[in-house]
Amino acid sequence: MNELLSQIEALAVKAGDAILEVYESGDFGVDHKSDDSPLTKADLASHKVIVHGLENLTSDIPVLSEESAKIPFEERKTWNKYWLVDPLDGTKEFIKRNGEFTVNIALIENGKSILSCVYVPVAKVSYTAAVGVGVFKRENGKKSSISVMKNSRFKPTIVGSRSHMSDEVKTYLERLGQHELVSMGSSLKFCLVAEGKADLYPRLGLTSEWDTAAAQCIVEQAGGHVVTLDGEPLKYNSKDSLLNPHFMVYGDVSRKWTEI
Repeated sequence: MNELLSQIEALAVKAGDAILEVYESGDFGVDHKSDDSPLTKADLASHKVIVHGLENLTSDIPVLSEESAKIPFEERKTWNKYWLVDPLDGTKEFIKRNGEFTVNIALIENGKSILSCVYVPVAKVSYTAAVGVGVFKRENGKKSSISVMKNSRFKPTIVGSRSHMSDEVKTYLERLGQHELVSMGSSLKFCLVAEGKADLYPRLGLTSEWDTAAAQCIVEQAGGHVVTLDGEPLKYNSKDSLLNPHFMVYGDVSRKWTEI
């Protein structure tokens, strides 16, 4: 598991380099998918690097990527184990050139994310985790363990989407009362909770399974929780739709975050 985790981290870094090549060229080649979400040359370049790399590493494990997501559930439901990939999470942030985008790679087994890497190309920071191994952040060449904030701040730090803040979240925050809001793009919101820099990430809006799988493993191995409004952990590949229900990410279980 340790060796595979290191290989996946290296692959995420390689995909990040492919993204940065497009990022620094300024020629993004922006197109739009059927749901009007943006698609750039960087999304496709990262996708190719990751899929090719995973096929070489684990040819027996299928891959589901955001850029190759039209695999019918009739086929997917037979998978006990598979790779779930978002080659460029935060494409809107990429286009805005604010650096808040990531490469997300997760290994799913029986509906649970068991190994993952979230890599931040601009900052050259990686978050890695695996069941039975632990969770780590690598920054400036230094690798260290991270942990959620088990006892939330009196005035909690809430992290929210920079580009997708819903009216439901705004209403939730009004009910929550005193708090500090930090806006952030991509799966970095999960990572802030995982390393104790934020207490809560409420997501009351649409996301897809590839948006959350890698970061969920990071949070859970750091001692946190990623749950639906019913308190159940997010599950993967359990239905035809690849959309997630609304969810919350937190460390402190003594606060009844889902009941507010």
